[in-house]
Amino acid sequence: MGVGGSAPGPAHQAPAGLGAPEGDGEGWAVPRSVWALPPVVVLAVLFLYPLALVVQQSLTPDNGGGAFDAYARVFGSRAFLDALGTTVWLAVGATLGCLVLGFTLALVIAFVPFPGARAVAKFIDVFLSFPSFLITLALLFVYGTVGMANGLVTEFTGAAEGPFHFLTTPWGVLLAEITYFTPFVIRPLLAAFSQLETAQLEVAAGLGARPARIVRRVILPEALPALGAGGSLVLVMCLNEFGIVLFTGAKDVTTLPMLIYGKAILESDYPAACVVAVVNIAISVGLFGLYRVVSKRAGA
Repeated sequence: MGVGGSAPGPAHQAPAGLGAPEGDGEGWAVPRSVWALPPVVVLAVLFLYPLALVVQQSLTPDNGGGAFDAYARVFGSRAFLDALGTTVWLAVGATLGCLVLGFTLALVIAFVPFPGARAVAKFIDVFLSFPSFLITLALLFVYGTVGMANGLVTEFTGAAEGPFHFLTTPWGVLLAEITYFTPFVIRPLLAAFSQLETAQLEVAAGLGARPARIVRRVILPEALPALGAGGSLVLVMCLNEFGIVLFTGAKDVTTLPMLIYGKAILESDYPAACVVAVVNIAISVGLFGLYRVVSKRAGA
């Protein structure tokens, strides 16, 4: 009995679910699937629907024909086979170059003390935000036909033109891709090196191991997951790179993204462009799956 003989009032309980009325913890609870519905709808409208249209156009083109006629025509063309081969060798070559250069630079930044090492590491983070065409433009200023290097040669030798014309070749595209994508390998390597116990290096050095042996037996095994994650990411991005190839002016270098651009914009052959796009997407998704597997094992 309460004061004055009155009965105690009912206990007030906090609602169990969002928007639930007092005394009923479950009746008005909003399922989590409802909150997930808006972003799923936005994703479907902005990405999945256009992607479905590309696949549909590749199978049932507006100009008629069988379901796989466009695929047979594209797969049998020399232009597609050349573009596929160029794309693969450029992506693989750039990835290998980025792995070698990135590992070397990461070793220097992490283990060789020099003034400004922290500033260089911070600059790498900023470099990741640069657009790819900006790096290509910088290379054109240095090694282009009227760039600084050719200008110095013509000024001192009196020649009509300089010797550097490789930027408009596949090797120029390869150099630009290695220059741009190497920081994407350095970044995970620096993170991996920061977790490496320096005591291991000190013990190895105390036992008389040379620097090359320390790198091979101590540092490299610890860096392999980060190398795999960075390398697979670079491979995916190189397969889809468009701006570098376009800005180098390499007219004889046709990759899958360049072929899509040519078929869709220059030739108005949309079924062929959609077929190449589907192939490019399939390769990219497969490699991205590989990247996710490797990055999980690396702890990224």
